[in-house]
Amino acid sequence: MDIQYEKKIGYKIRAIREKTKMTQEELSARLQVRGCDITRSAIAKIEVGQRHIYPDEIRHIKEILCVNYEDLFNV
Repeated sequence: MDIQYEKKIGYKIRAIREKTKMTQEELSARLQVRGCDITRSAIAKIEVGQRHIYPDEIRHIKEILCVNYEDLFNV
């Protein structure tokens, strides 16, 4: 996968999360409730492009942040 593109997606997730005034801890907790075993630290790494994001995580993040896939992938 293109590392620069992953970083851009991570930055986009962070921007949308911050716009909704949600913390990394809150996003992590909501993902865990949905069955994604992900920590706040993993969210932080995704947002700066240091960790890959899995398809199920993308789907749940999209739903939690109330955005479309285009909002996440059009970077």
